[in-house]
Amino acid sequence: MIVRVAFFILMSMGLIGFGTVAWITTRPMSLGGPGPTKVILVTAQAIPGGSLLTSDDVQIKEVPVEEMVKEYSLDTTEGRRGLMGAMVKRSLGAGEAFRSDDLMRPSDHGFMAAVLSPGMRAVTINVDAASGSSGLIWPGDRVDLILTQMNNDPSAGIGRRISAHTVLTNVRVVAVDSQLVQTVPNRNAPATLDAQNRTVTLEVDEDQAQRVSVGMRLGRLSVSVRAASMLAGNAKTETKREATFASDILPDLVDKPLPAPAPAPIVIAAPPPPPVETPLRVFSGPNEAKEFKF
Repeated sequence: MIVRVAFFILMSMGLIGFGTVAWITTRPMSLGGPGPTKVILVTAQAIPGGSLLTSDDVQIKEVPVEEMVKEYSLDTTEGRRGLMGAMVKRSLGAGEAFRSDDLMRPSDHGFMAAVLSPGMRAVTINVDAASGSSGLIWPGDRVDLILTQMNNDPSAGIGRRISAHTVLTNVRVVAVDSQLVQTVPNRNAPATLDAQNRTVTLEVDEDQAQRVSVGMRLGRLSVSVRAASMLAGNAKTETKREATFASDILPDLVDKPLPAPAPAPIVIAAPPPPPVETPLRVFSGPNEAKEFKF
């Protein structure tokens, strides 16, 4: 009897142990291992409210699936493209996740008016692929505006017929192209897309807007991107910097003085012949005459 009871006890313990092992093998994640995660986009640094996002403001972070919120932006091509050029409505700390309700995107109504600082204007210029830094300009960047013009005055020397002058410095870009944001290139677009003119919208004051308008009539405007460490302050009107001429780049174009003309040969004229003495006759009567010589 005792042997039979012990046998049943051992059988029960074996069945319990086998079931426990089977349950553990079918549920390996329930023992405290890492759960599934998602990669989202967060701030790479503290961003003040009203700033336009650039690629330098974005980094990635892994979060558990259970902590995911639908307003977060996933690390995808579409997610990154949706952040570029967007304006943050409030200040964000470093490492804080981007939420859709904290952003104002270029496609939203009133975006341009919200982006501009009080009293500022938006002016748009045409730039080609070369003068537009090959499409690498983003909203929020700071640029200098350069005017290149030709002098058609025939009296001007060849070295002074082409000149460049910096019109404005430290200008903030608020939009690129008609979409108000530089997007990821479309692979299905025609090959001539990069060769077409692009538009860049700049934030300037009233006087600077007039300067840009005049500059577009005088010649060709191009932009030069400034370093990230210089992204601060408002646009400034450049009035002291001298223009750069073609002769400053190519010394061969410096106007050289014309050689002095050769002196005219000295011709010694022959002395004039002596004057011919002409006698003067004075008649004092019909048969009487006298000659006088001088």
